[in-house]
Amino acid sequence: MAELSGTDQVVVVGAGLAGAQCALGLRRGGWQGRIVLVGEEPHAPYDRPPLSKDVLLGKADATTLDIDFPHLGVELLTGRRATGLTPGVLHTDGGDLPFGALVIATGAAPRALPGAERAHLLHTLDDALALRALLRPGLRLVLVGAGWIGAEVSTAARAAGCEVTVVEAGPAPVPGALPTEVGTAMAAWYAEAGVDLRCGVGVAAVESGSVLLADGAHLPADLVVVGIGARPATDWLAGSGVELDATGAVLVDEHLRTSLPGVLAAGDCISYPSARSGARLAVQHWDHALQSGEAAAASVLGADAPYDPVPYFWSEQFGRMVQYAGRHAEGDELLWRGSPQDPSWAVLWLRDGVPTALLAVDRPRDLTQGRRLIERGTALDPARAADPAVPLKSAAL
Repeated sequence: MAELSGTDQVVVVGAGLAGAQCALGLRRGGWQGRIVLVGEEPHAPYDRPPLSKDVLLGKADATTLDIDFPHLGVELLTGRRATGLTPGVLHTDGGDLPFGALVIATGAAPRALPGAERAHLLHTLDDALALRALLRPGLRLVLVGAGWIGAEVSTAARAAGCEVTVVEAGPAPVPGALPTEVGTAMAAWYAEAGVDLRCGVGVAAVESGSVLLADGAHLPADLVVVGIGARPATDWLAGSGVELDATGAVLVDEHLRTSLPGVLAAGDCISYPSARSGARLAVQHWDHALQSGEAAAASVLGADAPYDPVPYFWSEQFGRMVQYAGRHAEGDELLWRGSPQDPSWAVLWLRDGVPTALLAVDRPRDLTQGRRLIERGTALDPARAADPAVPLKSAAL
């Protein structure tokens, strides 16, 4: 059990999915002491993935998590921003909170584009509702960034009748996360949806009524949305003694403990050691928030199992379900399972014949089987694995 210092109060700072799951896990795991969940936003904890999907599409106005905090005896403090941390005390703009154990789950904040003060970001429920209210037929929308958020916002904007242009500085969609040849296979989806995708060019400035590109071109724009990734929301930890990496992520051990006794961390703001991947991982996806929040609670309660799941995420874009499991690295063998011209296809990454990652497009069975094979470290017959008619589990050696 995490060493308590003068109080049996556990404070969880960050009321997103990771923080909410941690509070839930503590109480379900038998924690009898006080639990305080602190959130910067005025809303009760809610789900973020639907913001760029159901909320933007008008299918939902709220995504509140189905957790009865009062019934659980969890004190929820909304509208409270963390401002600092000293031994045994979390400082907030609404007063100090002493703790015996603290779980940091403040997530990540979207990266802004320098010189783009007029641009919109999509991170909170209020952001999604405000953006939805602006989408209308004929609106000229410029999206900066062809990542997962860019594709999902493009999908919703086209459904609303907007004219959409997406600008990506990388050579293809989802640069960095996926190899160029895989991202290029997704570029056709933009054209099919009537989206003007421009890769290999950056944004020089966002001006009134237009976007100036680095190549000198001007794009007419009634609205600009920036989706170029996120960084850990950990500036408030400056001077606290909590060790951060160069990106600002909280460095935790395999039990999600930070460099300070009694202080743990979970969710989008952490970097954790993965024996499975042989590297530290920083994951900013729903499944990681869910699992790491539960794991942090277990660590507070004294569990000793290391945190090392197979990372997983999904994206709904242009009428397709895109799912990814694992973590590939440079040097892994890329194996196509079907063709991007097929209605559904997948890509495997192999290391010495063992799958390290899988991307599946409208192939949920591949995802389920592949995730299990990655978890078990099962070697595959490459020829059989490349045949989309062969179930992945049947390609195991």
